[in-house]
Amino acid sequence: MGITIGVLPPGERNAITDVSGVRVGHRSIIKGDNVRTGVTAVLPHGSNVFQNKVPAAIHVANGFGKFVGSTQIQELGVLETPIILTNTLSTFAAADALVAWSLRQKGNENVQSVNPVVGECNDGYLNDIRGQHVHAAEVLQALEDAHSGAVEEGCVGAGVGTRCLGW
Repeated sequence: MGITIGVLPPGERNAITDVSGVRVGHRSIIKGDNVRTGVTAVLPHGSNVFQNKVPAAIHVANGFGKFVGSTQIQELGVLETPIILTNTLSTFAAADALVAWSLRQKGNENVQSVNPVVGECNDGYLNDIRGQHVHAAEVLQALEDAHSGAVEEGCVGAGVGTRCLGW
């Protein structure tokens, strides 16, 4: 389209995984005619994120979002868990799963508090969002499946039931 964003050239795949160490995993949930949802996990590096925190910032573009963990990122400027994306009403289940996963990481045996980071993608138009079909198992599988290199984009993981401004 001839649009250039920023001043740096894009990476080889023009993807987040062009950044060394970043991994992405998806779990898509498609059932019958009305379940279209999922989970996307973004891991910033290959080691324990809580023990090796990553600089982070938040910009709010839509105040309706259920963004778990945003306040601590604004206050401290760091990310201490992977980022999970899922549907609006599953953000809390995803946060619980991410906390449990983080506490199980080697080196976190004495950790008393974790700031899970979970963003929402509203898939309520294409998905039975009230059914809350995302559970801990899907979140954990997305984390396990995370890899670098080429990753699927679009209607996969958290994007399965998401519409972009009515498109």
